[in-house]
Amino acid sequence: MQDRTHRSTRTHCGVCILSFKMLLVLGFISLILAQQTLCEMYTSVVNVQQTIAVEKELLKYLNSYIEDETLRLNDLKRFYGKVSNLHANVFQGAGTAMANPLFAYTLIKRLQSEWLNVVYSNEANENTQAFKSGYEKEESRLPKFEDLQGAAKGLMRLQDVYALSVKGLVNGLFQRDTAGGAVDIYRAVNSITLSGDDCFLIGKVAYEMEDYYHSVLWLEPAASLFRQAYRTWNTEDEGSLEDVLDHLAFSHFKTGNVSYALSLSREILHLDPSNKRVTRNIEKYEKILAASPANSDVLIQRPNTTYLQTRNTYEWLCQTLGSQPRHYENPRLHCDFHTNSNPALVLKPMRREVVSLQPYVVLYHSFISDHEAKTIKEFSAPGLQRSVVASGVKQSTVEYRISKSAWLKDTAHPVVQKLDQRIAALTGLNVHPPYAEYLQVVNYGIGGHYEPHFDHATSESSPLYKLNTGNRVATFMIYLNSVEAGGSTAFISANFSVPVVKNAALFWWNLHRNGKGNGDTLHAGCPVLVGDKWVANKWVHEFGQEFQRRCSPNPDD
Repeated sequence: MQDRTHRSTRTHCGVCILSFKMLLVLGFISLILAQQTLCEMYTSVVNVQQTIAVEKELLKYLNSYIEDETLRLNDLKRFYGKVSNLHANVFQGAGTAMANPLFAYTLIKRLQSEWLNVVYSNEANENTQAFKSGYEKEESRLPKFEDLQGAAKGLMRLQDVYALSVKGLVNGLFQRDTAGGAVDIYRAVNSITLSGDDCFLIGKVAYEMEDYYHSVLWLEPAASLFRQAYRTWNTEDEGSLEDVLDHLAFSHFKTGNVSYALSLSREILHLDPSNKRVTRNIEKYEKILAASPANSDVLIQRPNTTYLQTRNTYEWLCQTLGSQPRHYENPRLHCDFHTNSNPALVLKPMRREVVSLQPYVVLYHSFISDHEAKTIKEFSAPGLQRSVVASGVKQSTVEYRISKSAWLKDTAHPVVQKLDQRIAALTGLNVHPPYAEYLQVVNYGIGGHYEPHFDHATSESSPLYKLNTGNRVATFMIYLNSVEAGGSTAFISANFSVPVVKNAALFWWNLHRNGKGNGDTLHAGCPVLVGDKWVANKWVHEFGQEFQRRCSPNPDD
C-alpha cells in the first residue's frame, strides 16, 4: 500500500485524482447526514438487494466520467507529444530554431498562453462535478456507515456461530478448520475474495468495539494482503499498510502479546521513521518486556458471553444445519396426513411430521403455496422495519435479533385471511384478533439471526400483556422460502434443530395446560449463512382458547 508521505507528494498528474478522492469523501460525509430512507439496511437482505440497481446507476455515472477523463487525458498526451517532439528534434539547435520567427512566436505563445490553459483547465473540474452530481442523485438510497458496521458484525457472527475459517472467508470459501485440514461447510456457486481493505474495515469495527479477538483475526490477513501490494495504490481503499499495522499492534498488545506488538511497531517505524507516537509505543513495549519475560505462547481466546449461557449448545445446533431427531428411534415420532377432524381438510389433508414430543413440535409440509408466499413477501416488503424485542415494559432493537419485520392485518389481503383460516383448521385455535396477533412477516439480514429466546412472556411487565388476552399459548411459524445454508430453528433445551423447509410451517405450544411457560421451548433462529430467509409468525394467546385447549392442573400436560 502506498505510504502516506509518498501519497502527499503526488502534486502533478495526481492532483485530479486526489481532488476526486476528496469529493468522494465529502459525498460520503453528506451521505451520513442524508435522510434515512433505507435505515439499517444490513438487517434485511431485501434492502441489500434493492441497492444493486443503485450501484448500476453509479456505474453509468462512473463510465461517463471515465470516458470524459479519457478524452481529456488523450488531449493532454497529444499536447505533451507535440511539445516533447519539438524539444527532441527542433530545439536541439536552439539558436537555429529561434532564428525562425515562427518557432519563436509559437514558443512564446505556448509559455504565455497554452501552458496556462493546460494547467488551469476547468475540464477536469467539470468532469468531476458531473460525476459528483450523479452520485448525489443516488446518495439517499446508499448504505450508511451503520450498515457497513452491521454487515461486518454479521460476518463475524457467521464466523463464530459456524466456526468458519477467516482464511477461508478471505478466499471466498465457507470452511471450517479441523485436525484433518479445512473442510467445506458450504460451496457457493458464486464466490468473491476479500481485499486487504475489506479485511481491514472488518477488523477496525471489532477494534472500535474493543473486541481484540476478532480484530486480530481480521487484521492479520489484512496486513498480509497490504504487504503483498505495498507501494501500489487503489483509489477505493480507505486503509494503508501503516493503518493496519497500527491497529494490529495495539490489538496484540491488548491480548497480551507484547513482543509481537513491538515487532509490528518497529515495522511501522521502518515505513514511517517520523512517527513519534509509534516511537513512544516502542519504548513502552520495550520497558514492559524488560520488566517481564515475553510470553510467546499467548493464546487469543474468544470473549466470554455472559448474557448467553447456552451459547455452546446453540452454536452446535446451528452448525448441524438442521438436525431433526431420527424417527426410528422413537415410534411416536411419525408422519401422517392430518385433518384435525376439520371438514375443510378432509379432501386436502395436511402432511404432518411430528418432530418432537417434548416440547410438542410439528412440521406441516406444503402449508403455503409459492404464489401465496410470494404475495405475502411482496405485500409486506414496503412496511419492513427493524425488529424489536420486549425490554421491560418497552420494546427496543437489540444486537441479538438482526432482522426487519412488518405486521399484516387479516383484512390486509385475501391471502392473509386464507392463511388464518388454514391455521385455525389445523390447530383448532381461535386466531381472530384480539385472541391472536396479526401476521408478522420477517426478513433476515446479513448474518441475520435471533438468539435463544422464548416466544411467551416470562415477566408480568411484558408488553404482551397490554393486549389483555393473556400470554402466547402457541406459535405458528411459516417458512416463506428456502435458504441455501443456515437459518435453522434450534430448540436449545430439547437439543434439536429444524432446517428451513420451503413453504412448510412449524407449530408448537409455548405454555403448559396449567398456564405455566414451557422451558423446553427455548429456541433460536440460527444466522443465515447464505440466502434470503423469510418467515411469517402467528402468535396465539390464551384468551379465546378456553374451549379449544382446555386447562389442566397437571404441569406435564
